[in-house]
Amino acid sequence: MSTIEVGGTTLYYERRGDGPAVLCIPGVAGDAGLWSGTAEALADEFTMVSYDRRGNSRSPRPKNWISTSIDEQADDAAGLLRGLDLAPAVVFGASGGGVILTDLVLRHPDVVRAAIIHEPPFISASSDADAVGRQLGARFEEGMAKDGLRGAMESLLHWAWGEEGLAAVDPQTRERLRSNAEVFIGMELEAFIEYLPSSEELAGVKVPCIVTASAENRDPTAHYHHGYEVSQWLATQLHAEFLELPGRHVPYLTHTAELAECLRPLLRTLSI
Repeated sequence: MSTIEVGGTTLYYERRGDGPAVLCIPGVAGDAGLWSGTAEALADEFTMVSYDRRGNSRSPRPKNWISTSIDEQADDAAGLLRGLDLAPAVVFGASGGGVILTDLVLRHPDVVRAAIIHEPPFISASSDADAVGRQLGARFEEGMAKDGLRGAMESLLHWAWGEEGLAAVDPQTRERLRSNAEVFIGMELEAFIEYLPSSEELAGVKVPCIVTASAENRDPTAHYHHGYEVSQWLATQLHAEFLELPGRHVPYLTHTAELAECLRPLLRTLSI
């Protein structure tokens, strides 16, 4: 078990392989284990790192820590890279990790060689934000009625990941995710919902960025089409290249080998 002291907290992290550094930032439920398959597949060529975000899973909750911000989350990612002497690195952030990565390139560009941002939940930038909010609210209430905060967490993950995504998570990791419910719902959710950089801020980003979305979300009738739509919006704001990845919202869980082979040539190019 590897840990590092960063910004007044202890972060658990996993490091695999050797070569150019790639940091994977987890989103909802903040667990390094979500990236293990992708990291293993790419560790033959890259130094793959992921971590449990502060207060999640194997990263203990700091004393007197009662709230967070996206700035704090980005500071943790920057501190991790500096502490491991891996900066600058290519950074891949998916879902909520993409929100953190967006802030990272704005506030700590020196630690990011290049950024790959996948379907960040900037819901207010989608064309039907109210409908998405209603869906989230309904899932939250349904889960709470069944099993309190843990049930709400699992219900939200099912909504975002689908049955295939949840089925790809082993029982031990799944229980860790459920145990993170209090931190995510009570301390993180509001920060993720409220964070949205201005068009001027995004247009000023100098770090090379690629924005991605999952191919199965391209169809306007797809359940998670808003994720595809938000990625297109963000690519326009950043003047960045837009690419499709396989699967739905969590290809690092459901299409591990295919995703790794999509990322490999990108990582080679971006690591130069």
